[in-house]
Amino acid sequence: MFQRLIVAVVVLVQLGFGLSPEADRLTWALENAPVWIGLALLAFTWRRFPLSRLCLGLLAFHSVVLAVGGHWTYAKVPLGEWFKEAFDLTRNHYDRLGHMTQGFVPAIFVRELLLRTSPVGHTRWLPVLVVSVCLAFSAFYEFIEWWTALLAEAGATAFLGTQGDVWDTQWDMFLCFTGAIEALLLLSRAHDRSIAQLTAERAGAAVRRG
Repeated sequence: MFQRLIVAVVVLVQLGFGLSPEADRLTWALENAPVWIGLALLAFTWRRFPLSRLCLGLLAFHSVVLAVGGHWTYAKVPLGEWFKEAFDLTRNHYDRLGHMTQGFVPAIFVRELLLRTSPVGHTRWLPVLVVSVCLAFSAFYEFIEWWTALLAEAGATAFLGTQGDVWDTQWDMFLCFTGAIEALLLLSRAHDRSIAQLTAERAGAAVRRG
């Protein structure tokens, strides 16, 4: 039930921000493609491998961040523009939030996969592997931006969103790195409880079916 609610929210957000985006359609599609891939994977795995409520909730939050960035482009999101003017900043920092989220949310998703499908368990290697996977994903995403820029040339400017910062790629990966660490420090115990709740619910459902 909770999973269906999350999917409904994500779909409604996608529709709401996708009907008439201020960004061009290519940029909008590139920014939101991870959400569509995630929804497809969720549809294929939700019976065999349902995710914990905490993980699902965070993934939904991440989809909202992507939908907002895709609607306006990260360099023009109004919230970032307000902060830019209020604090006399040199750029719209909404993309910084996006890349920190790119570490914060996947960290819990990767942690759940490792805890439930691997022998790593709650060892000292768990946080190391989680942060490493998040960094690897962030680096691969930078590859995607690079390849897109090569293919689309000037048309990829909005997708890249560097805003003239020559260190934008390094900032993106650093913020993903810090986001992953923050998620582990803040949410590990809550995540353990959420996984335990999911395990208990599945066990109860199995008993009822039996």
